[in-house]
Amino acid sequence: MLKKMGEAVARVARKVNETVESGSDTLELRLEGNFLHRLPSEVSALQHLKAIDLSRNQFQDFPEQLTTLPALETINLEENEIVDVPVEKLAAMPALRSINLRFNPLNAEVRVIAPPLIKFDMLMSPDGARAPLP
Repeated sequence: MLKKMGEAVARVARKVNETVESGSDTLELRLEGNFLHRLPSEVSALQHLKAIDLSRNQFQDFPEQLTTLPALETINLEENEIVDVPVEKLAAMPALRSINLRFNPLNAEVRVIAPPLIKFDMLMSPDGARAPLP
């Protein structure tokens, strides 16, 4: 398990560095399936990032540094262990168009509070739904 974790951290570090160095206008960061439970602080430097895929990881807490990225349009956090989401901070994100939170054990408060506050698509599974087996 530690070897897998070390390999995942190395992949993430390489991907973040490649993304920062590329300077592209259509930045997308794909970190799905890497056993991540938090993001490196360097992600906050990706001020032009438009899309991030963090699906199939091990996040228990919403990675709040994402809420500081002004160009971010799409967040994919499908199949993690997230219970709570900073709905007010997400609602204040100027470019956000969609967030995928399917197959996360979201609390009932997020399910009730989010819809009237947000102006973007928030994908959620029915309460208690489980991710399909691979």
